[in-house]
Amino acid sequence: MSGPECCSNPPNLSSTSGSGSVTELAGLKTYVSGSSHSKLAILFVSDVFGYESPNLRKLADKVANAGFYVVVPDFMHGEPYDPNNVEKPISVWAKIHNTDKGFEDAKPVIASLKSQGITTVGAAGFCWGAKVVVELTKSAHIQAAVLLHPSHSITLDDIKGS
Repeated sequence: MSGPECCSNPPNLSSTSGSGSVTELAGLKTYVSGSSHSKLAILFVSDVFGYESPNLRKLADKVANAGFYVVVPDFMHGEPYDPNNVEKPISVWAKIHNTDKGFEDAKPVIASLKSQGITTVGAAGFCWGAKVVVELTKSAHIQAAVLLHPSHSITLDDIKGS
């Protein structure tokens, strides 16, 4: 789960940020950047603020410029964490948007990429998304993983099981 330092400075979400576009992939709205003809894809799994974070999209665009097809699905299903929503504090929000569901949602996204001719899929997990990526490493779903400021929900046992 995100710590207070993350939640105290939320991004200004923007559905139009980035040089990529939004499409549907495996039933999820997804920000995509880079050539869909690339054989190499990177799945970005966002933090609690979701796929409309401008900095996340800028990073996706930079990775895409290196030759990767980058996909950033809306694993929050249109409901990113809002620290101003007193009815859904992070503890309540996290129960609805748990990382097990994120892991299950990621599998058809990866399958869809592979059905489009992608041969290698890496994943980058940001905070909340890091736990999802750790779970993906325990299978043949991805070939590379990066965890960026992983949340407190990742344990040493999780890493040992990867």
